[in-house]
Amino acid sequence: MNQAYPAAQVIISLVPIVGIFFSAVIVFFALLWKHGEIKLRITKNTYNPPVFDWKIFSLLTGLCLVGVGFVISLVFAIVSGISYALLGGLIPLALGIMILIFYKLVSNVK
Repeated sequence: MNQAYPAAQVIISLVPIVGIFFSAVIVFFALLWKHGEIKLRITKNTYNPPVFDWKIFSLLTGLCLVGVGFVISLVFAIVSGISYALLGGLIPLALGIMILIFYKLVSNVK
């Protein structure tokens, strides 16, 4: 059997922890930098708040979820038949359909 030494197991288990920690530090300082930039722009009166288009975002998210959910459902149905594994594809498929319905309802409101 190929079993790793205990020291190697400790090092292998520390790699993801260190990676997550450094990623969190990088994200923290990026957000801090962005916050400082926005504060400075507000004081200089040059800040324009970003405009977010929820309709396009909901359309993109819905299409992506429907595509991914359909493919995963199809693969799980072929590989394991009708089982609980099929939920791994049906959940994003249902979410995508709901978001597309939301997009259609928002389009009719305006």
